Amino acid sequence: MNIERNCAFTGHRPALFKFKYDESHEDCINIKRRLYREIERVFFDEGVKVFISGGALGVDMWAMEAVLEFRKKEPSVRLVAAIPFRGQEEKWSTSQKERYRNLIAQCDKAAYFSEFYYSGCYHERDRKMVENAGRLIAVYDGRPDGGTAYTVEYARKLGRRITVIDPNNAEEIF
Repeated sequence: MNIERNCAFTGHRPALFKFKYDESHEDCINIKRRLYREIERVFFDEGVKVFISGGALGVDMWAMEAVLEFRKKEPSVRLVAAIPFRGQEEKWSTSQKERYRNLIAQCDKAAYFSEFYYSGCYHERDRKMVENAGRLIAVYDGRPDGGTAYTVEYARKLGRRITVIDPNNAEEIF
């Protein structure tokens, strides 16, 4: 497998954004547009063909939707769901579960890292995504704690190419 042609995503859950779950908010729309532009850019400029998402609420799902939209123009694109455990969506609302399951059904592959939740399963999933991708696209506000910070730091440690989208202005911060 050529990891240089793979790109993983990481980003905050909706509760951490100022717009929360309001996807009609201008800031959310801008994040989604920026995700799409980055997918398009790494596809054409870097030859990325495989996109890996953890399938969680927020950025993970928005990235999956953007990849699927881009795939309509470029059918060679592949989408992989890297899911920390079976049933990660069980505590979500009915509409969130339906959206998630619809996205998973459209993936080229869904990899489950565990049959059940355990402490550390999200970090294990994040490490595996970074280890299997030469590039990371992160929607990240720079806070030093949490899963997104962990994933960005791990990608830096492994020398991965990283694009950071600032959720407060949807621009690169480094």
